[in-house]
Amino acid sequence: MTKGILGKKLGMTQVFTPEGLVIPVTVILAGPCTVLQKKDAENDGYEAIQIGFDDKKERKAIKPELGHAKKAGATPKRYIKEFRGIQISEYEVGQEIKADLFTEGEFVDVTGTSKGKGFQGSIKRHNQSVGPMAHGSRYHRGPGSMGSIQSNRVPKGKKLPGHMGHETVTIQRLEVIRVDTERNVILVRGSIPGPKNSYVSLKSTVK
Repeated sequence: MTKGILGKKLGMTQVFTPEGLVIPVTVILAGPCTVLQKKDAENDGYEAIQIGFDDKKERKAIKPELGHAKKAGATPKRYIKEFRGIQISEYEVGQEIKADLFTEGEFVDVTGTSKGKGFQGSIKRHNQSVGPMAHGSRYHRGPGSMGSIQSNRVPKGKKLPGHMGHETVTIQRLEVIRVDTERNVILVRGSIPGPKNSYVSLKSTVK
């Protein structure tokens, strides 16, 4: 069955194997999370658990958030997410989920929000090549031809300048290298989306 937890990206570091090999890892503060709600097929049409991470000050929460959290005997949370495909009978409302949910050697899918780059040109956004850089070329970092003059329209799917980044990205099948149960920290091999201190979710890999 699927299992999942919410966390915060703390940054990257490296660990050494007994053979002396270097493994680049991302440090994730995983939990503690609180089960805020259980959803079942009879009442909601599907089965899932809703968990929350990172306490929010009550004065910054609206009344629906306060009431929803108090039903679970918890404080309002900054990051809330649902996980489906979970055996909901194994969880109770108000239960805490910590980093020991995963063990070393397991593989997880990590979902986060990528870094926002703002409005960017087609060269940076789509990795296109620059034009001739001579002074008389009059074409350096332009987006290129817009298509046939007879069509009088830009072809659908044309790679043009625009908003880049700040998208939901999932990196699949990352190996759990180490689990620190005292600090609620999970180290996963490789990089994950988002800047430092951004929220991420980890769940059992689908691959």
